[in-house]
Amino acid sequence: MFKTRLISGIILVLAALAVIISGGAVLYAALMCVSVIGAAELMRAMKVHGSKYGLLEIASFLAIIVYYTVIYLGYEELQLTVLITAVVVNMFVYVFTYPRYHADQITAAFFSIVYAGVMLSFIYQTRAMPDGAFLVWLIFLCSWGCDTCAYCVGMLIGKHKMAPVLSPKKSVEGAVGGVIGAALLGAAYAAAVNGEIAQYSIICAVGALISMVGDLAASAIKRNHDIKDYGTLIPGHGGIMDRFDSVIFTAPVIYYLAQLLIR
Repeated sequence: MFKTRLISGIILVLAALAVIISGGAVLYAALMCVSVIGAAELMRAMKVHGSKYGLLEIASFLAIIVYYTVIYLGYEELQLTVLITAVVVNMFVYVFTYPRYHADQITAAFFSIVYAGVMLSFIYQTRAMPDGAFLVWLIFLCSWGCDTCAYCVGMLIGKHKMAPVLSPKKSVEGAVGGVIGAALLGAAYAAAVNGEIAQYSIICAVGALISMVGDLAASAIKRNHDIKDYGTLIPGHGGIMDRFDSVIFTAPVIYYLAQLLIR
């Protein structure tokens, strides 16, 4: 199991490197596919998906594709319009296929669009910023870096449970270590790319805090629906939502913090 997880993890990192360095159309297409798969995993977990894909899921997938397309074409002002249209279309499906779907499934479908689609798209939007080729790595640095540092510190000195019911293995000490570790990684990265050390450290520290919420939120959804993993796409890791749970939360935070703090 460890060997499988290690190999697939290395392949995932190499693929992420290639796609993010390429940017542009390559990153757009890759993230759009990842978002659609993530939304499918969420809707399956939340019992929107039946034995086969229905109109509600198809409409949700199309909403994500359109959302990414307007961003790629530079029509950012249409983002809200796409989301409102998605709500309307999903309600059309709800009404004209009644009683095929329940109200909670309509809510879950829209949640999947925002959670897996909109929030993950900020990786692309960060990459498209001035200096985005450097800034985009802060998303992964603070989320995956925090996870690694928190795990190491928690294993060494962790005693006080952070969320005993939801995630018994996570400790307060680990969380503190994760935030400090992410801040130090941000400072080291800033030094390597001639960035502002203070700003990069703050961004990574805040991103680390948010990433832990993202990790716990994904776990809470799985517990609510009695599933171990969202999928089996990534051997040893589960699905897209299992591997990108913290990144999904971190991406929009890094995007807005970078706009606020970095000139």
